[in-house]
Amino acid sequence: MATKREQILDAAIEVLGTRGSRGLTHRAVDQAAELPAGSTSNYFRTREALLCGVAERLEQRDHADWTALHRVLGPPTVDHLVDALARFITHATTTDRVRTQARLALFGESQAMPTVAESLRRGHGRLREQAVDLAAQAGIGPIDAGILVDYMDGAVIHRLTGAEPGKDPREALERLTRTLSPTRKAR
Repeated sequence: MATKREQILDAAIEVLGTRGSRGLTHRAVDQAAELPAGSTSNYFRTREALLCGVAERLEQRDHADWTALHRVLGPPTVDHLVDALARFITHATTTDRVRTQARLALFGESQAMPTVAESLRRGHGRLREQAVDLAAQAGIGPIDAGILVDYMDGAVIHRLTGAEPGKDPREALERLTRTLSPTRKAR
């Protein structure tokens, strides 16, 4: 069961992801969380504190999803890696579309709030490390794994903005991953 703090942050993610950054207010979060007026303010006195909390909560939820996905897929092979990355992109742009849109709204807010920018950098860095570790298990080095992560970021944005709606990311990921794979390079 979620704590009240988590309930507030999950409601803030929902508000940010559906209404955008202009719609994110303490009052809107209270209403979305179905809590008495002032509840959000009791936990997060300022908008900046709320946004930092949202960034940290996004990271927690992403980490849990990534860990669960990784556990389900089996041994660390290039096929496993392609499957994991494709599932992550699809999940981020369908099931967790609102959460992903909230993260993108945070990027905009972070331009004027260094503490929010730092929270986002820290969270993205940890998730990037997980992807690099997964790629390393499949034999792909950290620089090439970084290319995969950058591609994933771009693929998510393209899918969210309608540039590639519903396109299965697997084919492009497989081409890119196999190109970066050391067994391919040795040929």
